[in-house]
Amino acid sequence: FQDLFGVSMVVPLMNLHIKSLGASHTVAGIIGSLYGIMQLFSSTFVGCWSDIVGRRYSLLACILLSALGYFLLGTSTTVFLFAISRVPVGIFKHTLSISKALLSDLVSERERPLVMGRFNAASSVGFILGPVVGGYLTELEDGFYQTSFICASIFLLNAGLVWMLPWSEENTGNREHQQGNKGADNFSAKGDRDLHLETATSGAMGSDSLFWSPWIQVATTLKRIKGIACSDLWDIFLVRLLMSVAILLYYSNFSLALEERFGVKPLFAGYLMSYSSALGVLAGCLLGPITRLYQHNTYRILLHSSTLTCTLILLYASALSIWMVILSSTFLAFSTTIGRTCIIDLELTIGGNEASGTLLGVGQSVTSVGRIVAPLLSGIAQEFSPCGPSSLGVGLALVAILIMNANKQKYCSHGSVKLKNQ
Repeated sequence: FQDLFGVSMVVPLMNLHIKSLGASHTVAGIIGSLYGIMQLFSSTFVGCWSDIVGRRYSLLACILLSALGYFLLGTSTTVFLFAISRVPVGIFKHTLSISKALLSDLVSERERPLVMGRFNAASSVGFILGPVVGGYLTELEDGFYQTSFICASIFLLNAGLVWMLPWSEENTGNREHQQGNKGADNFSAKGDRDLHLETATSGAMGSDSLFWSPWIQVATTLKRIKGIACSDLWDIFLVRLLMSVAILLYYSNFSLALEERFGVKPLFAGYLMSYSSALGVLAGCLLGPITRLYQHNTYRILLHSSTLTCTLILLYASALSIWMVILSSTFLAFSTTIGRTCIIDLELTIGGNEASGTLLGVGQSVTSVGRIVAPLLSGIAQEFSPCGPSSLGVGLALVAILIMNANKQKYCSHGSVKLKNQ
């Protein structure tokens, strides 16, 4: 909650600030793109590094370096300093991914969707409240700088909380060892199995590997990433990419499309998106009953939520009145929240929990690719129609559903998700 609260106070104000420093639209766009590219390439490495050195040290490092980035942002009086402040954040702002990896280490597979849903709900609440507080603070003298320093202070508070938490890495290691015995080589080459079992059975994994040579850590990280690249998880990541792009296309020209199609003001679109975010929080809290209703069959929940998402985007694209848009937005908030949680759970279930940081990092990189591709596709589609981006999103979501149906036997066994073995 505090992480997203702090970030969402600052992010909406950054474009205004960089323009006030004299940057052109092109320069602002380049800096924003560089941040996205850094996130794209660093998420996999940082996630894998957290598997090697342990969650506590990697999470602390990411929080403190992110705090440094926001502190530098609070001192940025030139465009160059602004660009420099984005570097540590672009490389190390993966605190949420590592936190999810930590949660997946600490809870059973049966409890994981429920816990992830609550985690996402807390994050969404922070993202809803942050812009309101940031907008108020920016009205003050030097408001942006004060907001950045407050954000950095929140990250320092989070670092203190992480340091004070009662860590039981020995229990975590034992759980990883049990899961490693079940499917330690789910996603990597056979030669990497010994490494996974060795790190999983070591109760002091973080404290031992923290002092490894940096070259050993890099080599181990690259070896694990190669294991992911050589695995048969491509379909899961492709489904995640397609659904991410479909949802991003839906939101890409949301305000403009509503204005052109129905004549409503951008303020209404803003209220509608806030309404959807609030419903997303509720959806995160409802994941527990939903998973029990589906008998913890994550694959089936994902398939049904993706089908519902595709149908709702189609309803929005063909809406004849604003009430149909409100209806589609209402249920889309539920289907997208549930789908995001389920795709993460399916990645961890099939890939194996002993390298959850790596899997979540790769998944985050896949989503980053979607964020880079979606604006381009949206711009091309808008040349044809205001409904072009959402119509293209329907097509991509349909392809994702077909891929899931084609690979149904790989994920389902007697009605439940099973681990794959190479």
